[in-house]
Amino acid sequence: MFNNLSDKLERAFKVLKGQGQITEINVAETVKEIRRALVDADVSYKTAKEFTAKIKDEALGRDVLTSISPGQLMTKITHEALTELMGGEAEEMNIHGTPAVILMAGLQGSGKTTHSGKLAKWLKESKSKKTLLVACDVYRPAAIDQLHVVGEQVGAEVFSNKEEKDPVKIAQAGIQYAKQNGFHAVIVDTAGRLAVDEAMMKEIEEIKAAINPNEILFVVDSMTGQDAVNTAKTFNDRLDFSGVILTKLDGDTRGGAALSIKAIVTKPIKFIGTGEKMDALDVFHPNRMADRILGMGDVVSLVERVQQQFDEEEAKKLQAKIAKNKFDFNDFLGQLQQIKKMGNMKDLIGMIPGVGKAARNMDIDDDAFKGIEAIILSMTNAERENPSILNGSRKQRIAKGSGNSIQEVNKLLKQFGETKKMMQMMNNKKGMMGMMKQLKQMQKQGGMPR
Repeated sequence: MFNNLSDKLERAFKVLKGQGQITEINVAETVKEIRRALVDADVSYKTAKEFTAKIKDEALGRDVLTSISPGQLMTKITHEALTELMGGEAEEMNIHGTPAVILMAGLQGSGKTTHSGKLAKWLKESKSKKTLLVACDVYRPAAIDQLHVVGEQVGAEVFSNKEEKDPVKIAQAGIQYAKQNGFHAVIVDTAGRLAVDEAMMKEIEEIKAAINPNEILFVVDSMTGQDAVNTAKTFNDRLDFSGVILTKLDGDTRGGAALSIKAIVTKPIKFIGTGEKMDALDVFHPNRMADRILGMGDVVSLVERVQQQFDEEEAKKLQAKIAKNKFDFNDFLGQLQQIKKMGNMKDLIGMIPGVGKAARNMDIDDDAFKGIEAIILSMTNAERENPSILNGSRKQRIAKGSGNSIQEVNKLLKQFGETKKMMQMMNNKKGMMGMMKQLKQMQKQGGMPR
């Protein structure tokens, strides 16, 4: 995400590289490049102009310390301004109530149903909230069935009534059911609607009035850029929603929606969708997004992803095995599967400071480690526990069984030996992080079987 914007901002800061001091002339040139970069990212010209005017005033009003360069100072000022532009701090969800009610709104195809499920999963895993999904899309064919599928995927119950055609009554009945059955939260999934469709807009206003939700979340596709911002503003004028879920931020987006939606709509982005999997939903942190836009990585989010998959008991067992030099292919496979659960590998690697730019050109997909898994799963348990017994005939059998060459099997054995040494130097939490870096290096060198 934001690759083009990051590159253009980097070029803008190069104007100040080697400059001994900040002057009105070199700042003006840098600011002009920043403004152009923002407009190219589909930020409105008015927002980009106001943003860069603020940066210019701030830069000319600061003295450059002897310990930092003008370019470093401009980067810092831009980071502060980007963070503020996107909302300053992460916004908490209002999930107080018995139950807390969340109303989902948005255009057709924006991802409301999928993100209703993702949000239910987040509430369960991050907030320990038993959540009920309520199917109020009575227009789209198979919409109710889709929500039931999503609910099953995330382990959330779905309330629906195919006989009832009034979404207001369905929403009210769903909330009543939630109260009677001890649910902590209710997510009301509504039909997609166009702002120009007066009847549909009136309908969602009636749903809002009937259920008095704690949160109204507007789900919008970031790929539509400035159109997403304009649509959000139109919906907000009618619904006065409390926040935004910005979807498809993992796609080839220019970033304009994320950068300007808060400034124009005056409502915060609360979540971002970063992939198709049901756990690909992140709380939106403006400062962390500014880090990533400026190529600084996002270590905090990376550590949080690790901690979400971190099993303390398993880690203690693994640490004991590492200490006794008994780390084997079963452990390697287990760690690999934990890393896969953390999300898109390219996205994860982009969170590591200093490698985000390099990761852009790396061909990494969700099946990047499929070859490794195939080789390990073609081994017998004895071979996984004691790789030293892998002679020529065993390797031939494993290569044939996994659909790989003998060279790829040998390469994995060599890489496993290096990883095993590295794991001995890691403690439990750092182990996964270290291994992920090692896997990244393996992929970068083209040595990872597919």
